[in-house]
Amino acid sequence: MLQTKQQTGRDRDVEAIVFDVGRVLYRWNLRNLFEKMIDDEERLDFLLSEVVTEQWHFQHDAGRPLSEMVPERQAEYPDYADAIGAYATRFNETIPGPVPGSLEIVRDLDAAGLPLFAITNFGAEFWDGFRPTAPIFDLFRVIVVSGKEKIAKPDAAIFALAAERFGHDPEATLFIDDNADNIAAARALGWQVHHFRDAPTLRADLESRGLLGPQ
Repeated sequence: MLQTKQQTGRDRDVEAIVFDVGRVLYRWNLRNLFEKMIDDEERLDFLLSEVVTEQWHFQHDAGRPLSEMVPERQAEYPDYADAIGAYATRFNETIPGPVPGSLEIVRDLDAAGLPLFAITNFGAEFWDGFRPTAPIFDLFRVIVVSGKEKIAKPDAAIFALAAERFGHDPEATLFIDDNADNIAAARALGWQVHHFRDAPTLRADLESRGLLGPQ
């Protein structure tokens, strides 16, 4: 049966690759920091489910400054003030290292001459602290950081901004992200997409598209 462009997303050759960062290139889990601070499992679970949640953290991704978020949350949950403060000062400890195999793919794509870009939901202050620890991003031409732009995925506006800055037609650009909502938003805007699960699956897709040779 003939497949449509919407089904395959592959009717044009890929000219550029756009990566997400968290959980695609680098692992990220708030628990990695707070399990060092809180021994009581019930108290730790409450912190992560009610206090320093990913939903609350997303405010910083979207551009809200820590100087507003942290004191407000500490006033709301004074028993967790130290942990909330550590969120602001020790954020890099929530990023334990690369996703296995992903940075090797980045290097191989760069060696193949493909232009590399990124769109990341990442707070501006946290990005400024993390970026110097990750030299892999020296291989990227442009990185759009949500916290700096004050718009975040899956908002169509960040994809429009990225397409303008990257200088490549979205239909000839492969967007890689682990979040289903972000993938759906990009696909609806005409980007080619890969919904990331793990590096071997991504590599297989890139090979099937002729972007990488077999290992």
